Amino acid sequence: MTAAVPPAATARLVVIGAAGQVGRELLRLAPNARGYRRADLDITDADAVRAVIAPGDVVVNCAAYTAVDKAESDPDAAFAGNETGPAVLAAACARADARLIHLSTDYVFPGTQSAPYDTDDSTGPATVYGRSKLAGERAVLDSAPHAHVVRTAWVYTGRDNDFVATMLRLERERETVDVVNDQIGSPTYAADLAAGLLELVARPGAPRLLHATNAGVASWFDLARAVFEEVGADPERVRPCDSTAFPRPARRPAYSVLSDRSWVTAGLAPLRDWRSALHDALRAARA
Repeated sequence: MTAAVPPAATARLVVIGAAGQVGRELLRLAPNARGYRRADLDITDADAVRAVIAPGDVVVNCAAYTAVDKAESDPDAAFAGNETGPAVLAAACARADARLIHLSTDYVFPGTQSAPYDTDDSTGPATVYGRSKLAGERAVLDSAPHAHVVRTAWVYTGRDNDFVATMLRLERERETVDVVNDQIGSPTYAADLAAGLLELVARPGAPRLLHATNAGVASWFDLARAVFEEVGADPERVRPCDSTAFPRPARRPAYSVLSDRSWVTAGLAPLRDWRSALHDALRAARA
């Protein structure tokens, strides 16, 4: 017999990873939610996690080990943050009859396709980070009957040290900037993703595995040029190069566009075009 799904109307929202890009936006949009930063809660500590999750809660896990290159030489840390922690959260949610919404990544795919990845496409991560995130997905879906996994990609706010913020800084500091044009994805504004996740909070019957990114396709080069254009700088100052110009310990996916078919089919509002989102993100970052 299928277990009943906890009602969304009476749910308390709990945000794990509240200091991160998406976590901060969730708390801004849902100020009554309870947020836990890494300093507040060790998600690998089962007793600590059980103490903060109550029956009927909806827990959104934005916490992750995201040091993609460092993970290649420190897999234990990557798997602790991306598999063990989510597994502990999932077990606690299952025990408390709470829902879990867990964020994952485009890195679970090999990046070798030329068409958007759907939720039923074969995974095949090429990095330690990707393998740890895929392991976390499986732990969540196996352990928590009311869980959703939401894969996303290329998340930014235009603040701190994300790619968009870095391009803003380099526009001020350098005459020209070289940016790779052989990695393709969908830039995703954290505020738009957070709004989508809050819609999912109210839709407990949605599929358990979903993709959510801003619409459209771009290379990092395209995104960098768009940032320059948005601030009135000459986009020709951004010069294209390929990935060999910036060798990294972890190989980045060449193509990691995610299809939103599952999201839209579930009746969830599609996220808008990435260029429109970037315009609003930069306006908010300058406010």
